[in-house]
Amino acid sequence: MNIGGIDSSRIEAMMAQLKSAAQKPAGPASPAEALGGLGGIGKLGAPDAAESSTRVSFSDALKASLQNVSNSQIQADEMGKKFAAGDDSVSLSDTMIAMQKASINFQATVQVRNKLVSAYHDIMNMQV
Repeated sequence: MNIGGIDSSRIEAMMAQLKSAAQKPAGPASPAEALGGLGGIGKLGAPDAAESSTRVSFSDALKASLQNVSNSQIQADEMGKKFAAGDDSVSLSDTMIAMQKASINFQATVQVRNKLVSAYHDIMNMQV
């Protein structure tokens, strides 16, 4: 049976591949995640022995990632205010790096949101 240009056997093969990948132990999917993610994105903290056996729900992972982005923006804003006020404990380079990290985190979050919205529209437009 041909569904939208894709043979049903290919769909079944993809589903089997996804099921087998879901059953494998979770490890870092990319070198960036192995190093802690992109400025905290994708990093939920170091799991301990009890936590590693439990699964993290998508909503919890999304909330944690959004909280990390928010925290990086708040930190960058505070550093910028301290530097503008003349605080000697904050250097210009540290402030600019924190602001760039916050900007990159936000841009990555927007791209993830765009992909999720696009996937949602694709699924909603599928004929059953």
